[in-house]
Amino acid sequence: MKRTFLKTVAAAALSVATIGFSNVALAADITGAGATFPFPIYAKWAEAYKAQTGIGLNYQSIGSSGGIRQIRARTVAFGATDAPVSGEELERDGMVQFPAIIGGTVPVFNLPGFQQGEVRITGPVLAEMFMGKITNWNDPKIAALNPGKTFPNQAITVVHRADGSGTTFNFTDYLSVISKEWADTVGKGASVKWPAPTSIGGRGNEGVAANVQRTRGAIGYVEYAYAKKNNIPYMAMQNASGKFVRPDETTFAAAAAGVDWFSVPGMGVSMVNAKGDNSWPISTASFILMYKEPTNVAESNEVLKFFDWAFKNGQKMALELDYVPLPDSVTNDIRTKVWSQIKR
Repeated sequence: MKRTFLKTVAAAALSVATIGFSNVALAADITGAGATFPFPIYAKWAEAYKAQTGIGLNYQSIGSSGGIRQIRARTVAFGATDAPVSGEELERDGMVQFPAIIGGTVPVFNLPGFQQGEVRITGPVLAEMFMGKITNWNDPKIAALNPGKTFPNQAITVVHRADGSGTTFNFTDYLSVISKEWADTVGKGASVKWPAPTSIGGRGNEGVAANVQRTRGAIGYVEYAYAKKNNIPYMAMQNASGKFVRPDETTFAAAAAGVDWFSVPGMGVSMVNAKGDNSWPISTASFILMYKEPTNVAESNEVLKFFDWAFKNGQKMALELDYVPLPDSVTNDIRTKVWSQIKR
């Protein structure tokens, strides 16, 4: 039976919550919590992994800030975040961090008559929209980027995350790089004070996607899989090379090309506004947090087995959802340089 992606996500999240609160999860199952950005691929990997090994993954898709809180409270075996934790914090907490998957954040909108990628936008204009300086879709700055298209006299409603979010971190990291005014007045972070007077919040990528779909004139930002699976129109964006590109696994991969993962403690490299004609400008990695000295060594080992399996067997599944799997050279380095620090 076919279901919409949002219904699938909601059902999965409910299942996770039910298992978590009723304490009926199998002892061998893996517990994790955090970013909603990678939830679609983690869910797909988990289904295939359980079918092959019998080991389940109980993942709470609660946002990056929630994942960091849960791993620090040691209530889960791993935390997931799209906003990388600093090397100083990792050292203080006794944790390691590594990327698990690469994807992209996309600006999405609700404007009848416009389809996927038909509206072109630049970073500075996008920043003005989210700042509330451009308040109507028929603004001349939007029209100038889209010759031949007629935009309605429709007010813009900004939809943003209401929870602490790595997707927000990625999005505001980009806006801070591309717009000095945004950097000076709003800044970047998992949570920011949204300046647009007409704005609404949603919890998780799911909540933002749902609010954009139900609000005419809305603009928001979500992980690409949520836009694609729910057929929410997204914008084409001008990248650092001045080219207008659309989001998909090829433009995310172009942004990731040449990244020096170990140039930053904890591998927390920012990929926004990457150079290259084909690079998607709001690309990011999603990261996993684990303790070097885990409370439950057996469960920690199961987490490593799961991601080892995913790195070896989950590439095709990732591409089907338009994520970009990490190259084998990077996953090999993760095994030798990062996982080697975790007590087994």
